Amino acid sequence: MPALITNDTTRYGWAAIVLHWLIAAIFIGQFVLGFVMMRVSSQRTAFELIQLHKSLGFLLLGLVILRIAWRLGNAVPALPRSVASLERRIAPLVHFALYVFQLALPLSGWALVSVSMLEIPSVPFNLFVMPDLPLAESDTAESFWISAHWYLAYAGIGLVALHIAAALRHHFWLKDVVLTRMITPSSNHEAE
Repeated sequence: MPALITNDTTRYGWAAIVLHWLIAAIFIGQFVLGFVMMRVSSQRTAFELIQLHKSLGFLLLGLVILRIAWRLGNAVPALPRSVASLERRIAPLVHFALYVFQLALPLSGWALVSVSMLEIPSVPFNLFVMPDLPLAESDTAESFWISAHWYLAYAGIGLVALHIAAALRHHFWLKDVVLTRMITPSSNHEAE
């Protein structure tokens, strides 16, 4: 059983799989939540959704850092032999970009609440007060971080859509193991 927790050269282990899908669900959920919370008419509901959005953002940041550490400490399964040379070169760049966006988005949100003139504390899941980043508060800085967070969110969700499309292409068109090995660490995911 311990062998199914870690990655090897042909498959992902349970740790990578669970982190992948948990981060994916939170990342996509955060996009939806961010969209909804800015369009709710009730100020109380909007405030509660913003607090939830901040809490999930801090959770996402922690999980992404854990995922990156896990990836650096584990084998990365090889792509199937059927994957074209160009795609072999592009895939690591896309994964790197996904990690960058998954870090940049919560960090830009943290910067946004840190520079806000409203000075509303961030209390993730009502457990503790998260300290602000050491950034100067100002309307100008707040406007900058609002825009940065917004652009990063839309670019990030576009990159996620591209990632999903590529996974579906592998599964339904190329009929290889690229998607299935991120669903279960079965030992039969040998490179094709």
